[in-house]
Amino acid sequence: MTNVQSLERALMLLNTISEYPDGIQIARLSEKVGLSKSTIHRLLSTLLNLNYVAKVEETDKYKLGYQVVYLSRNMINNLDIINISKIHLEHLSNNVNETVHLCIEDNGEVLYIDKIESNQTIRMFSRIGHRSPMYCTGVGKILLSGMSEDKYNKIAQNTIYTSKTAKTIQSKQELDEEIKLVKKHGYALDNIENEEGIRCIAAPIRDFQGRIIASFSISGPTSRMTMERVNDELIDKVKETALNISQQYGYRPGV
Repeated sequence: MTNVQSLERALMLLNTISEYPDGIQIARLSEKVGLSKSTIHRLLSTLLNLNYVAKVEETDKYKLGYQVVYLSRNMINNLDIINISKIHLEHLSNNVNETVHLCIEDNGEVLYIDKIESNQTIRMFSRIGHRSPMYCTGVGKILLSGMSEDKYNKIAQNTIYTSKTAKTIQSKQELDEEIKLVKKHGYALDNIENEEGIRCIAAPIRDFQGRIIASFSISGPTSRMTMERVNDELIDKVKETALNISQQYGYRPGV
């Protein structure tokens, strides 16, 4: 069955507008999605009437409307991983005074579903709902390490290995070797691979069958997240937190 063009275009607009929390003007939106201003204006009129989009009158920008929140209410409520892990991740963040992210896999990407901010003056620019590639993030590597061979190969083979920094993984072969290490050690690093000057360490959350259902990470600038600190302190703390959360799902290591 072919897609309905107007519906496909409207959803494309919503996806693009979601990347601009402060709003985006029609001219810029036209450039981003490759549609004429008249077409976009017509689609936005309908989305405005249904409250899927709101217009900021002072700037003539458009941003997501509250109907989107209404649609997602039950899905958000059903993400019990957030509620179950919250107290443990807050404790971890307070203990190390760094930002902690909670993530799941969605359509071959990392989806950030919760964030506990540190009180450091230099903070992480990230937000709930943000997406990242899997091959260059610690949380993504953890999620890849828990996949079936078929699913992993499908994602790894379809990945475009963009060099985000000098340390970014360049190929499936490199990723294969990295995932072997992740499985062996039980944690993963984003060692300045996704963003210059940022290092992360991630660990898995498992269910009662031992399957990885989510991942979380400690992230911060390399000036604080040194490899010495990672090895001396953070590996043990993420592993301990991972076990504590996983046990809430009935996970028993070695059983």
